Amino acid sequence: MTARVTTVAFAGIETIPVDVQVQMASGLPAFTVVGLPDKAVSEARERVRSALSAMGLALPPKRITINLAPADLLKEGSHFDLPIALGILAEMDVIGHDDIERFLVLGELGLDGSITKVGGVLPAAMEAGMQECGIICPNANGAEALWAGDLEILAPISLVALINHFKGTQILPRPIRRDADEINDFYGDLRDIKGQESAKRALEIAAAGGHNLLMSGPPGSGKSMLAARLPGILPDLDARQALETTVIHSVSGMLPEGGLIRTRPFRQPHHSASMPALVGGGHRVKPGEISLAHNGVLFLDELPEFQRTVLDALRQPLETGQVSVARANAHVTYPARVQLVAAMNPCRCGYLGNNELACTRAPRCGEEYQARLSGPLLDRFDIQIEVPAVKPEDLDLPAKGESSQAVRERVFLARELQMLRYKNENISTNALADGEVLQDAAALDAEGRGLLQDAARQMKLSARGYHRILRVARTIADLAGSAAVKRGHIAEALNYRQMVYRR
Repeated sequence: MTARVTTVAFAGIETIPVDVQVQMASGLPAFTVVGLPDKAVSEARERVRSALSAMGLALPPKRITINLAPADLLKEGSHFDLPIALGILAEMDVIGHDDIERFLVLGELGLDGSITKVGGVLPAAMEAGMQECGIICPNANGAEALWAGDLEILAPISLVALINHFKGTQILPRPIRRDADEINDFYGDLRDIKGQESAKRALEIAAAGGHNLLMSGPPGSGKSMLAARLPGILPDLDARQALETTVIHSVSGMLPEGGLIRTRPFRQPHHSASMPALVGGGHRVKPGEISLAHNGVLFLDELPEFQRTVLDALRQPLETGQVSVARANAHVTYPARVQLVAAMNPCRCGYLGNNELACTRAPRCGEEYQARLSGPLLDRFDIQIEVPAVKPEDLDLPAKGESSQAVRERVFLARELQMLRYKNENISTNALADGEVLQDAAALDAEGRGLLQDAARQMKLSARGYHRILRVARTIADLAGSAAVKRGHIAEALNYRQMVYRR
Protein backbone atom coordinates (compact mmCIF):
# COMPACT_ATOMS: atom_id res chain seq x y z
CA MET A 1 0.00 0.00 0.00
CA THR A 2 1.21 3.52 -0.79
CA ALA A 3 0.84 6.24 1.83
CA ARG A 4 -0.28 9.63 0.51
CA VAL A 5 0.14 12.99 2.19
CA THR A 6 -0.95 16.36 0.79
CA THR A 7 1.32 19.39 0.95
CA VAL A 8 1.96 22.43 -1.26
CA ALA A 9 4.62 24.07 -3.42
CA PHE A 10 4.76 27.82 -3.92
CA ALA A 11 4.77 29.82 -7.15
CA GLY A 12 5.01 33.40 -5.94
CA ILE A 13 2.24 33.70 -3.38
CA GLU A 14 0.14 31.06 -5.12
CA THR A 15 -0.03 27.52 -3.74
CA ILE A 16 0.15 24.39 -5.87
CA PRO A 17 -1.06 21.11 -4.24
CA VAL A 18 1.63 18.42 -4.10
CA ASP A 19 0.88 14.75 -3.49
CA VAL A 20 3.62 13.09 -1.41
CA GLN A 21 3.53 9.35 -2.18
CA VAL A 22 5.53 6.99 0.03
CA GLN A 23 6.14 3.37 -0.92
CA MET A 24 8.16 0.65 0.81
CA ALA A 25 9.05 -2.33 -1.35
CA SER A 26 11.30 -5.36 -1.14
CA GLY A 27 14.83 -4.96 -2.44
CA LEU A 28 18.15 -3.50 -1.43
CA PRO A 29 17.75 -0.87 1.31
CA ALA A 30 17.51 2.60 -0.23
CA PHE A 31 15.87 5.97 0.41
CA THR A 32 15.09 7.83 -2.80
CA VAL A 33 13.23 11.11 -3.32
CA VAL A 34 11.96 11.73 -6.87
CA GLY A 35 9.76 14.38 -8.42
CA LEU A 36 12.24 17.17 -9.21
CA PRO A 37 13.37 17.99 -5.62
CA ASP A 38 15.92 20.71 -4.96
CA LYS A 39 18.86 20.30 -2.60
CA ALA A 40 16.85 21.13 0.53
CA VAL A 41 14.19 18.53 -0.31
CA SER A 42 16.77 15.86 -1.15
CA GLU A 43 18.45 16.42 2.22
CA ALA A 44 15.15 15.62 3.93
CA ARG A 45 16.26 11.98 3.87
CA GLU A 46 18.87 12.57 6.55
CA ARG A 47 16.67 14.82 8.68
CA VAL A 48 13.82 12.30 8.61
CA ARG A 49 16.17 9.41 9.39
CA SER A 50 17.67 11.25 12.37
CA ALA A 51 14.27 12.42 13.67
CA LEU A 52 12.95 8.85 13.66
CA SER A 53 16.12 7.63 15.33
CA ALA A 54 15.66 10.23 18.09
CA MET A 55 12.28 8.62 18.84
CA GLY A 56 13.78 5.13 18.95
CA LEU A 57 12.54 4.13 15.51
CA ALA A 58 14.67 2.78 12.68
CA LEU A 59 13.82 2.71 9.02
CA PRO A 60 13.01 -0.83 7.84
CA PRO A 61 15.58 -2.45 5.54
CA LYS A 62 13.49 -1.89 2.43
CA ARG A 63 13.56 0.17 -0.72
CA ILE A 64 11.81 3.44 0.24
CA THR A 65 10.66 5.65 -2.63
CA ILE A 66 9.21 9.12 -2.11
CA ASN A 67 7.43 10.60 -5.15
CA LEU A 68 6.45 14.28 -5.16
CA ALA A 69 3.68 14.69 -7.72
CA PRO A 70 3.34 16.45 -10.11
CA ALA A 71 6.78 15.22 -11.09
CA ASP A 72 7.58 18.07 -13.52
CA LEU A 73 7.17 20.83 -10.90
CA LEU A 74 10.30 21.95 -9.08
CA LYS A 75 9.96 21.34 -5.32
CA GLU A 76 11.83 23.86 -3.16
CA GLY A 77 12.10 24.34 0.59
CA SER A 78 12.39 22.39 3.80
CA HIS A 79 8.65 22.22 4.49
CA PHE A 80 8.47 18.80 2.75
CA ASP A 81 10.22 17.14 5.74
CA LEU A 82 7.09 16.61 7.83
CA PRO A 83 4.85 15.20 5.07
CA ILE A 84 7.61 12.75 4.07
CA ALA A 85 8.06 11.66 7.69
CA LEU A 86 4.31 11.17 8.22
CA GLY A 87 4.07 9.12 5.03
CA ILE A 88 6.88 6.85 6.24
CA LEU A 89 5.28 6.51 9.70
CA ALA A 90 2.02 5.51 8.03
CA GLU A 91 3.82 2.86 5.96
CA MET A 92 5.45 1.59 9.16
CA ASP A 93 1.97 1.38 10.81
CA VAL A 94 3.00 3.80 13.55
CA ILE A 95 0.04 6.02 12.61
CA GLY A 96 -2.99 5.23 10.47
CA HIS A 97 -3.35 6.17 6.84
CA ASP A 98 -6.73 7.69 7.66
CA ASP A 99 -5.13 10.01 10.22
CA ILE A 100 -3.16 11.95 7.61
CA GLU A 101 -5.55 11.85 4.65
CA ARG A 102 -7.70 14.69 5.99
CA PHE A 103 -4.80 17.12 6.52
CA LEU A 104 -2.53 19.32 4.45
CA VAL A 105 0.94 19.03 6.00
CA LEU A 106 4.08 21.19 6.03
CA GLY A 107 6.98 21.59 8.44
CA GLU A 108 10.73 21.19 8.83
CA LEU A 109 12.23 18.52 11.07
CA GLY A 110 15.14 18.93 13.44
CA LEU A 111 17.53 16.05 14.08
CA ASP A 112 15.96 15.57 17.52
CA GLY A 113 12.45 15.20 16.09
CA SER A 114 11.36 18.79 16.74
CA ILE A 115 9.22 20.58 14.16
CA THR A 116 10.59 24.00 13.31
CA LYS A 117 9.07 27.10 11.72
CA VAL A 118 8.64 27.37 7.94
CA GLY A 119 7.36 30.06 5.59
CA GLY A 120 4.10 30.04 3.68
CA VAL A 121 1.80 28.56 6.34
CA LEU A 122 -0.93 31.18 5.86
CA PRO A 123 -1.42 30.61 2.10
CA ALA A 124 -1.13 26.85 2.74
CA ALA A 125 -3.88 27.11 5.37
CA MET A 126 -6.03 29.05 2.89
CA GLU A 127 -5.48 26.22 0.38
CA ALA A 128 -6.50 23.69 3.06
CA GLY A 129 -9.68 25.66 3.64
CA MET A 130 -10.52 25.52 -0.08
CA GLN A 131 -9.90 21.75 -0.06
CA GLU A 132 -12.10 21.44 3.06
CA CYS A 133 -9.41 19.72 5.09
CA GLY A 134 -7.30 20.56 8.13
CA ILE A 135 -3.65 21.58 8.34
CA ILE A 136 -0.65 20.25 10.28
CA CYS A 137 2.07 22.87 10.75
CA PRO A 138 4.83 23.74 13.24
CA ASN A 139 3.80 25.06 16.61
CA ALA A 140 5.51 28.38 15.84
CA ASN A 141 3.18 28.84 12.83
CA GLY A 142 -0.05 27.79 14.53
CA ALA A 143 -1.28 31.32 15.26
CA GLU A 144 -0.59 32.25 11.63
CA ALA A 145 -2.81 29.44 10.30
CA LEU A 146 -5.75 30.69 12.39
CA TRP A 147 -6.21 33.66 10.06
CA ALA A 148 -7.24 31.33 7.22
CA GLY A 149 -10.65 30.69 8.80
CA ASP A 150 -12.44 27.96 10.70
CA LEU A 151 -10.46 24.78 9.96
CA GLU A 152 -8.87 22.06 12.04
CA ILE A 153 -5.31 23.01 12.97
CA LEU A 154 -2.70 20.76 14.55
CA ALA A 155 0.44 22.63 15.57
CA PRO A 156 2.75 20.15 17.34
CA ILE A 157 6.13 21.11 18.76
CA SER A 158 7.64 17.74 17.89
CA LEU A 159 6.98 14.57 15.92
CA VAL A 160 6.38 12.67 19.18
CA ALA A 161 3.62 15.09 20.21
CA LEU A 162 1.90 14.62 16.85
CA ILE A 163 2.05 10.79 17.10
CA ASN A 164 0.66 10.94 20.64
CA HIS A 165 -2.21 13.10 19.37
CA PHE A 166 -3.13 10.55 16.71
CA LYS A 167 -2.98 7.77 19.31
CA GLY A 168 -5.17 9.78 21.66
CA THR A 169 -2.71 9.91 24.56
CA GLN A 170 -1.92 13.64 24.34
CA ILE A 171 -4.46 15.78 22.47
CA LEU A 172 -2.96 18.90 20.94
CA PRO A 173 -4.70 22.17 21.92
CA ARG A 174 -5.87 24.62 19.30
CA PRO A 175 -3.37 27.46 18.76
CA ILE A 176 -4.06 30.81 20.39
CA ARG A 177 -4.59 33.83 18.14
CA ARG A 178 -2.18 36.69 18.64
CA ASP A 179 -3.55 40.18 18.15
CA ALA A 180 -1.55 42.61 16.04
CA ASP A 181 0.21 45.48 17.76
CA GLU A 182 -1.31 48.91 17.48
CA ILE A 183 0.56 51.87 15.96
CA ASN A 184 3.03 53.10 18.54
CA ASP A 185 5.80 55.65 18.72
CA PHE A 186 8.13 53.54 16.60
CA TYR A 187 7.73 55.90 13.66
CA GLY A 188 8.19 59.04 15.72
CA ASP A 189 5.97 62.09 15.68
CA LEU A 190 5.80 64.91 13.15
CA ARG A 191 5.94 67.30 16.07
CA ASP A 192 9.60 66.35 16.55
CA ILE A 193 10.54 67.97 13.23
CA LYS A 194 11.22 71.68 13.63
CA GLY A 195 10.42 73.92 10.70
CA GLN A 196 9.89 72.35 7.25
CA GLU A 197 6.21 73.26 7.23
CA SER A 198 5.96 73.09 3.44
CA ALA A 199 7.54 69.64 3.47
CA LYS A 200 5.07 68.48 6.13
CA ARG A 201 2.23 69.77 3.96
CA ALA A 202 3.55 67.76 1.00
CA LEU A 203 3.87 64.68 3.24
CA GLU A 204 0.24 65.05 4.33
CA ILE A 205 -0.95 65.31 0.71
CA ALA A 206 1.12 62.25 -0.24
CA ALA A 207 -0.39 60.27 2.64
CA ALA A 208 -3.94 61.36 1.87
CA GLY A 209 -3.83 60.36 -1.80
CA GLY A 210 -1.23 57.59 -1.79
CA HIS A 211 1.09 59.65 -4.03
CA ASN A 212 4.75 58.95 -4.73
CA LEU A 213 7.01 61.56 -3.13
CA LEU A 214 10.55 62.74 -3.95
CA MET A 215 12.45 65.02 -1.57
CA SER A 216 15.66 66.82 -2.50
CA GLY A 217 17.78 68.81 -0.08
CA PRO A 218 21.17 69.13 1.62
CA PRO A 219 22.36 66.63 4.24
CA GLY A 220 20.69 67.02 7.62
CA SER A 221 17.63 68.88 6.37
CA GLY A 222 15.26 66.21 7.72
CA LYS A 223 14.34 64.20 4.61
CA SER A 224 14.78 60.80 6.26
CA MET A 225 12.96 61.96 9.39
CA LEU A 226 9.99 63.06 7.30
CA ALA A 227 9.86 59.77 5.42
CA ALA A 228 10.09 57.72 8.60
CA ARG A 229 7.01 59.50 9.97
CA LEU A 230 4.84 58.80 6.94
CA PRO A 231 3.55 55.40 8.19
CA GLY A 232 2.45 57.07 11.41
CA ILE A 233 -0.05 59.28 9.55
CA LEU A 234 -1.39 56.56 7.24
CA PRO A 235 -4.62 54.70 8.07
CA ASP A 236 -4.45 51.04 9.04
CA LEU A 237 -4.89 48.34 6.43
CA ASP A 238 -8.41 47.11 5.79
CA ALA A 239 -9.18 43.37 6.09
CA ARG A 240 -8.39 42.55 2.45
CA GLN A 241 -5.16 44.53 2.39
CA ALA A 242 -4.05 43.05 5.73
CA LEU A 243 -4.52 39.51 4.41
CA GLU A 244 -2.67 40.29 1.15
CA THR A 245 0.26 41.83 3.01
CA THR A 246 0.41 39.03 5.58
CA VAL A 247 0.47 36.36 2.86
CA ILE A 248 3.52 37.96 1.22
CA HIS A 249 5.41 38.12 4.51
CA SER A 250 4.38 34.54 5.28
CA VAL A 251 5.78 33.24 1.98
CA SER A 252 9.03 35.12 2.58
CA GLY A 253 9.28 33.66 6.11
CA MET A 254 9.25 37.12 7.69
CA LEU A 255 5.91 37.07 9.52
CA PRO A 256 6.50 37.99 13.18
CA GLU A 257 4.86 35.76 15.77
CA GLY A 258 2.05 34.72 13.45
CA GLY A 259 0.09 37.95 13.87
CA LEU A 260 -1.92 39.57 11.09
CA ILE A 261 -0.16 42.66 9.75
CA ARG A 262 -2.54 45.59 10.25
CA THR A 263 -0.17 48.56 10.01
CA ARG A 264 1.30 49.54 6.67
CA PRO A 265 4.75 48.11 5.93
CA PHE A 266 7.70 50.50 5.77
CA ARG A 267 10.70 49.12 3.90
CA GLN A 268 13.95 51.06 3.47
CA PRO A 269 16.56 49.01 1.57
CA HIS A 270 20.17 50.21 1.42
CA HIS A 271 21.31 51.80 -1.82
CA SER A 272 23.66 48.85 -2.43
CA ALA A 273 20.66 46.51 -2.83
CA SER A 274 20.75 44.33 -5.94
CA MET A 275 17.92 43.98 -8.43
CA PRO A 276 16.71 40.60 -7.01
CA ALA A 277 16.72 42.12 -3.52
CA LEU A 278 14.63 45.09 -4.62
CA VAL A 279 12.20 43.64 -7.19
CA GLY A 280 12.41 39.92 -6.35
CA GLY A 281 14.04 36.88 -7.86
CA GLY A 282 17.24 35.02 -7.11
CA HIS A 283 18.06 31.32 -7.46
CA ARG A 284 15.07 30.47 -5.27
CA VAL A 285 12.62 33.15 -6.31
CA LYS A 286 11.59 35.27 -3.32
CA PRO A 287 9.63 38.51 -2.95
CA GLY A 288 11.74 41.66 -3.18
CA GLU A 289 11.52 44.81 -1.09
CA ILE A 290 8.90 46.32 -3.39
CA SER A 291 6.59 43.33 -2.73
CA LEU A 292 7.32 43.28 0.99
CA ALA A 293 6.17 46.92 0.99
CA HIS A 294 2.87 46.02 -0.73
CA ASN A 295 0.06 48.28 0.57
CA GLY A 296 2.71 50.29 2.40
CA VAL A 297 5.73 52.54 1.86
CA LEU A 298 8.97 51.82 0.03
CA PHE A 299 11.58 54.41 1.05
CA LEU A 300 14.70 54.80 -1.06
CA ASP A 301 17.21 57.05 0.64
CA GLU A 302 20.11 58.46 -1.41
CA LEU A 303 18.15 57.68 -4.58
CA PRO A 304 20.89 58.44 -7.16
CA GLU A 305 23.26 56.04 -5.37
CA PHE A 306 21.12 53.05 -6.41
CA GLN A 307 22.18 51.26 -9.57
CA ARG A 308 20.54 52.75 -12.66
CA THR A 309 19.26 49.36 -13.86
CA VAL A 310 17.74 48.65 -10.44
CA LEU A 311 15.85 51.94 -10.39
CA ASP A 312 14.57 51.52 -13.94
CA ALA A 313 13.31 48.06 -13.00
CA LEU A 314 10.88 49.81 -10.62
CA ARG A 315 9.12 51.70 -13.39
CA GLN A 316 6.83 48.91 -14.55
CA PRO A 317 5.79 47.73 -11.04
CA LEU A 318 4.97 51.31 -10.04
CA GLU A 319 2.49 51.54 -12.92
CA THR A 320 0.93 48.06 -12.78
CA GLY A 321 1.04 47.33 -9.04
CA GLN A 322 2.72 43.96 -9.56
CA VAL A 323 6.15 42.62 -10.43
CA SER A 324 6.75 39.65 -12.72
CA VAL A 325 9.96 37.68 -12.23
CA ALA A 326 10.91 35.54 -15.23
CA ARG A 327 13.63 32.93 -14.81
CA ALA A 328 14.58 29.80 -16.75
CA ASN A 329 13.07 27.63 -14.00
CA ALA A 330 10.35 29.93 -12.69
CA HIS A 331 7.92 32.64 -13.78
CA VAL A 332 6.11 34.16 -10.83
CA THR A 333 4.16 37.32 -10.11
CA TYR A 334 4.08 39.18 -6.81
CA PRO A 335 1.79 42.10 -5.87
CA ALA A 336 3.68 45.38 -5.53
CA ARG A 337 1.22 48.22 -4.99
CA VAL A 338 3.45 50.59 -3.03
CA GLN A 339 3.77 54.25 -2.20
CA LEU A 340 7.30 55.19 -3.26
CA VAL A 341 9.10 57.80 -1.19
CA ALA A 342 12.65 58.82 -2.10
CA ALA A 343 15.23 61.28 -0.84
CA MET A 344 18.30 62.69 -2.54
CA ASN A 345 20.93 65.39 -2.25
CA PRO A 346 21.09 68.07 -4.96
CA CYS A 347 24.63 66.97 -5.86
CA ARG A 348 27.29 64.50 -4.75
CA CYS A 349 28.62 66.71 -1.95
CA GLY A 350 25.11 67.83 -1.09
CA TYR A 351 25.62 71.58 -0.99
CA LEU A 352 24.74 72.73 -4.50
CA GLY A 353 23.13 76.17 -4.27
CA ASN A 354 24.40 76.82 -0.73
CA ASN A 355 26.31 80.10 -0.71
CA GLU A 356 27.97 79.40 2.64
CA LEU A 357 29.09 75.84 1.79
CA ALA A 358 29.58 76.26 -1.93
CA CYS A 359 29.92 73.17 -4.09
CA THR A 360 33.45 73.23 -5.55
CA ARG A 361 32.37 71.63 -8.85
CA ALA A 362 29.08 73.44 -9.42
CA PRO A 363 27.11 73.18 -11.60
CA ARG A 364 28.71 70.09 -13.15
CA CYS A 365 28.57 68.16 -9.87
CA GLY A 366 24.79 68.53 -9.66
CA GLU A 367 24.22 67.82 -13.35
CA GLU A 368 26.18 64.57 -13.24
CA TYR A 369 24.57 63.47 -9.98
CA GLN A 370 21.00 64.14 -11.05
CA ALA A 371 21.63 62.60 -14.48
CA ARG A 372 21.77 59.21 -12.75
CA LEU A 373 17.98 59.36 -12.54
CA SER A 374 16.10 58.77 -15.77
CA GLY A 375 13.36 61.15 -16.83
CA PRO A 376 10.68 58.41 -16.95
CA LEU A 377 11.47 57.47 -13.34
CA LEU A 378 11.23 61.09 -12.15
CA ASP A 379 7.95 61.42 -14.04
CA ARG A 380 6.45 58.75 -11.77
CA PHE A 381 6.79 60.93 -8.67
CA ASP A 382 3.53 62.81 -8.20
CA ILE A 383 5.03 65.19 -5.65
CA GLN A 384 8.59 66.55 -5.91
CA ILE A 385 9.76 69.02 -3.30
CA GLU A 386 12.92 70.71 -2.12
CA VAL A 387 13.68 70.44 1.58
CA PRO A 388 15.95 73.37 2.55
CA ALA A 389 18.44 73.27 5.40
CA VAL A 390 17.06 74.15 8.82
CA LYS A 391 18.34 77.42 10.21
CA PRO A 392 20.35 77.11 13.46
CA GLU A 393 18.09 79.58 15.26
CA ASP A 394 15.06 77.39 14.44
CA LEU A 395 16.64 74.42 16.21
CA ASP A 396 16.45 76.21 19.58
CA LEU A 397 12.74 76.94 19.23
CA PRO A 398 10.29 74.67 21.08
CA ALA A 399 8.43 72.12 19.00
CA LYS A 400 4.98 73.56 18.31
CA GLY A 401 3.89 71.83 15.12
CA GLU A 402 0.95 69.48 14.72
CA SER A 403 1.21 65.96 16.03
CA SER A 404 1.08 62.92 13.77
CA GLN A 405 -2.28 61.99 15.27
CA ALA A 406 -3.87 65.30 14.23
CA VAL A 407 -2.56 64.96 10.68
CA ARG A 408 -3.60 61.29 10.60
CA GLU A 409 -7.20 62.24 11.35
CA ARG A 410 -7.32 64.56 8.33
CA VAL A 411 -5.70 61.91 6.16
CA PHE A 412 -8.26 59.37 7.33
CA LEU A 413 -11.17 61.68 6.42
CA ALA A 414 -9.69 62.32 2.95
CA ARG A 415 -9.24 58.59 2.41
CA GLU A 416 -12.85 57.94 3.40
CA LEU A 417 -13.99 60.39 0.70
CA GLN A 418 -11.91 58.52 -1.84
CA MET A 419 -13.27 55.14 -0.75
CA LEU A 420 -16.82 56.39 -1.28
CA ARG A 421 -15.93 57.99 -4.62
CA TYR A 422 -14.29 54.88 -6.05
CA LYS A 423 -16.36 52.17 -4.32
CA ASN A 424 -17.44 50.72 -7.68
CA GLU A 425 -14.00 50.99 -9.34
CA ASN A 426 -11.94 48.57 -7.20
CA ILE A 427 -9.48 51.32 -6.26
CA SER A 428 -9.01 53.11 -2.97
CA THR A 429 -6.95 56.28 -3.53
CA ASN A 430 -6.65 59.15 -5.98
CA ALA A 431 -3.18 57.93 -6.97
CA LEU A 432 -4.78 54.87 -8.62
CA ALA A 433 -7.48 56.75 -10.55
CA ASP A 434 -7.06 56.83 -14.30
CA GLY A 435 -8.95 57.39 -17.56
CA GLU A 436 -12.60 58.37 -17.33
CA VAL A 437 -12.62 57.70 -13.59
CA LEU A 438 -10.00 60.42 -13.08
CA GLN A 439 -11.70 62.83 -15.49
CA ASP A 440 -14.99 62.47 -13.63
CA ALA A 441 -13.39 62.71 -10.18
CA ALA A 442 -11.22 65.74 -11.02
CA ALA A 443 -13.53 67.71 -13.26
CA LEU A 444 -12.15 71.25 -13.58
CA ASP A 445 -13.85 74.60 -13.92
CA ALA A 446 -12.85 76.94 -16.76
CA GLU A 447 -10.18 78.76 -14.70
CA GLY A 448 -8.58 75.56 -13.46
CA ARG A 449 -8.58 73.97 -16.92
CA GLY A 450 -7.00 77.06 -18.47
CA LEU A 451 -4.26 77.18 -15.83
CA LEU A 452 -3.44 73.48 -16.27
CA GLN A 453 -3.32 73.69 -20.05
CA ASP A 454 -1.06 76.74 -19.97
CA ALA A 455 1.24 75.00 -17.50
CA ALA A 456 1.29 71.82 -19.57
CA ARG A 457 2.52 73.74 -22.59
CA GLN A 458 5.06 75.81 -20.69
CA MET A 459 6.42 72.92 -18.58
CA LYS A 460 6.17 70.46 -21.51
CA LEU A 461 4.29 67.97 -19.34
CA SER A 462 3.93 64.41 -20.54
CA ALA A 463 0.50 62.78 -20.51
CA ARG A 464 1.55 60.94 -17.35
CA GLY A 465 2.65 64.17 -15.70
CA TYR A 466 -0.60 65.90 -16.70
CA HIS A 467 -2.71 63.19 -15.07
CA ARG A 468 -0.53 63.05 -11.98
CA ILE A 469 -1.16 66.77 -11.42
CA LEU A 470 -4.88 66.09 -11.67
CA ARG A 471 -4.61 63.34 -9.06
CA VAL A 472 -2.66 65.54 -6.63
CA ALA A 473 -5.12 68.41 -7.14
CA ARG A 474 -8.00 66.05 -6.38
CA THR A 475 -6.30 65.04 -3.12
CA ILE A 476 -5.71 68.69 -2.16
CA ALA A 477 -9.40 69.35 -2.73
CA ASP A 478 -10.32 66.33 -0.59
CA LEU A 479 -8.19 67.62 2.29
CA ALA A 480 -9.94 70.97 1.97
CA GLY A 481 -13.36 69.28 1.94
CA SER A 482 -14.11 70.63 -1.54
CA ALA A 483 -16.26 68.59 -3.91
CA ALA A 484 -14.80 70.42 -6.95
CA VAL A 485 -11.20 70.84 -8.04
CA LYS A 486 -10.55 74.57 -8.28
CA ARG A 487 -7.83 76.80 -9.67
CA GLY A 488 -6.08 77.08 -6.29
CA HIS A 489 -5.83 73.29 -6.00
CA ILE A 490 -4.30 73.08 -9.49
CA ALA A 491 -1.83 75.85 -8.64
CA GLU A 492 -0.60 74.04 -5.53
CA ALA A 493 -0.34 70.73 -7.41
CA LEU A 494 1.73 72.41 -10.15
CA ASN A 495 4.11 73.70 -7.50
CA TYR A 496 5.02 70.09 -6.71
CA ARG A 497 6.32 69.41 -10.26
CA GLN A 498 9.01 72.08 -10.35
CA MET A 499 11.96 69.66 -10.12
CA VAL A 500 11.05 67.87 -13.36
CA TYR A 501 10.30 71.19 -15.03
CA ARG A 502 13.74 72.60 -14.18
CA ARG A 503 15.41 69.42 -15.37
